[in-house]
Amino acid sequence: MSGATILVVDDEKNQRELLAGFLRDLGYTVHAAAGRAEAFRVLERERVDLVLSDYTLGDGTGADILEHVRRTNPLVQFILFTAYGSVKRAVDFMKQGAADYLAKPLDLDELEVKVRKIVQQKTILEENKALRENLERRQEFANIIFQSRAMEEVVNVALRAAQSTATVLIIAESGTGKELLARAIHFASPRADGKFVAVNCSALNDHILESELFGHEKGAFTGADRRRLGRFEEAAGGTLFLDEIGEIPASLQVKLLRVLQEKTIQRLGSNENIPVDFRLIAATNRDLPELARRGEFRSDLFYRLNVIRLEIPPLRRRKEDIPGLIDHFIHTFAAANARPVDGVSPEAMHLLMRHDFPGNVRELENMVERAVVLARTSRLQPEDFPELTGAGGASLTDELFHLPLPQAVAALERHRISEALEAAGHVQIRAAEALGMTERNLRYKMEKYGIAARRK
Repeated sequence: MSGATILVVDDEKNQRELLAGFLRDLGYTVHAAAGRAEAFRVLERERVDLVLSDYTLGDGTGADILEHVRRTNPLVQFILFTAYGSVKRAVDFMKQGAADYLAKPLDLDELEVKVRKIVQQKTILEENKALRENLERRQEFANIIFQSRAMEEVVNVALRAAQSTATVLIIAESGTGKELLARAIHFASPRADGKFVAVNCSALNDHILESELFGHEKGAFTGADRRRLGRFEEAAGGTLFLDEIGEIPASLQVKLLRVLQEKTIQRLGSNENIPVDFRLIAATNRDLPELARRGEFRSDLFYRLNVIRLEIPPLRRRKEDIPGLIDHFIHTFAAANARPVDGVSPEAMHLLMRHDFPGNVRELENMVERAVVLARTSRLQPEDFPELTGAGGASLTDELFHLPLPQAVAALERHRISEALEAAGHVQIRAAEALGMTERNLRYKMEKYGIAARRK
């Protein structure tokens, strides 16, 4: 069986050449080594699938090579040759990781059978691994629930874009699933084995965002007590996802443009140019061309980002996706909270289909999660969605005391932010002041909880 590479290790020249020639005649690529040191050199420079080694060598033992293989590349298979009567020793080494053994003098027919079996098993394992990885990558797109023609077009373009190295710009309202689509592109790409590194540009102030992206040297600023690699370096070989890229300040826009042009960065506190290798996916809920026209976003940076453009339609424009999303969220949250909820009544579905979901999929997700946690029946009813019916029910305080702590905190934050925005006439800077937070942090929380911004 061709395709496999075998290393033969034996300090007896005639035996070594005999085995190497025999295996080459069978179609294998063969390297030969006279001892431990030479075997180590071959393993360092060549990709080897199987090692065949005598136990007794002039400069060590086959056990030394087995230990080295297990430590440096445990995927390499190993067959040990041992003198007749030393079967116990061979069995011991199989327990340490050897795939098989052969007693000397060697039977070449037996050797051929064992080698063929091991190579076939390794091939099957590699094919299964590749198949699992391919299925995992496809599964990322399977996690995007849709029935609409509009989303089908977005996903089709994303699948094609995934096979390239081109920069992708995702434009969509908050809560539509920008990061979910970005992850799907990454895991369906040739860079899937690398990291997917996500940064929300609206959640960090300007200085922290710069340090987060570029990293810093020890002593670069107060509190920088050690070197820290930035997200550009962390994403080496993988994908960097910059969410809400329209929020980055002008000074960082210049630096980001330079990174995209030169593929190098400088950590804060250093003048050293460091090469970086990442694929960029950016996302925004803002109108970048309009921001560029007003001078609030660099037009040259926009053109660098706008190579492959994906626009996710808001949920109100693809309502045929709502039933599938509801079913997915019900099963997810019912399982996570051990709740006996398995569906939604026709009346409740009608109510949900009429709603415009200004917070998009995230609003629907939060709504269904709350309904599942508090539902009194196995099927969600209209009264389980008081935000749509205007129905009363338990007070907020009562509800919070019956929720797990993380969900209670989220519910309280969502409630307080909605109240503050209403009181401030949806002027975000006023609402942020009333809540004691920055406007940037308020926008981050609004996106997190699916609270849509309204035009003033």
